[in-house]
Amino acid sequence: MKVAIIDYGSGNLRSAAKAFERAAAEKNVSADIRVVSDAAEIARADRIVLPGVGAFADCMRGLARLPGMVAAMDKAVRGQGRPFLGICVGMQLLATQGFEHGTHAGLGWIPGTVAALKPSDPALKIPHMGWNALEFRAAHPLLEGIAPGAHAYFVHSYAMTCRDPADVVATASYGGPVAALIAHANMAGTQFHPEKSQASGLRLIANFLAWSP
Repeated sequence: MKVAIIDYGSGNLRSAAKAFERAAAEKNVSADIRVVSDAAEIARADRIVLPGVGAFADCMRGLARLPGMVAAMDKAVRGQGRPFLGICVGMQLLATQGFEHGTHAGLGWIPGTVAALKPSDPALKIPHMGWNALEFRAAHPLLEGIAPGAHAYFVHSYAMTCRDPADVVATASYGGPVAALIAHANMAGTQFHPEKSQASGLRLIANFLAWSP
């Protein structure tokens, strides 16, 4: 199995790659985990991971700077149905639009928008940073073996609202519900960082490696 973690100048790629390698080893999965920036590598990948840290528009520009990358991703994921996982801003880029420092187009793979967190409790700080419990909205293969209420690690100031509520698989509570795990067909995204979420995160990564949507 070839797993491509896309390097477009955003995200802790070493941390993500190490977490995928560990999850594969613990589950005895033979996986070739590669950090890639060449669109040709996407065509050869069985699974595609898009990490992301920073501003929505900057991340979209980073992807666009890689020749042929967005087209290769679109063909592999939406055209050929290969499993895809977006992490943090990598999840947010699935949206139609992001409203961070203006209005910017996203990939548009899962209809929705990304806007600033506005907790109902003014005492809650932005960014939302630290551990938070996951509240499951629906069953999903990526959650297999993870108990409701399991904690995951978040660092973000913006959050995604899906047009179709059925695309939200799990939420976290931070002055109101925040989309924590979204999924549609062969595409999924976590607002939290599974590579920093210890046992729960490693289990989700292992589930992604075994996922056959």
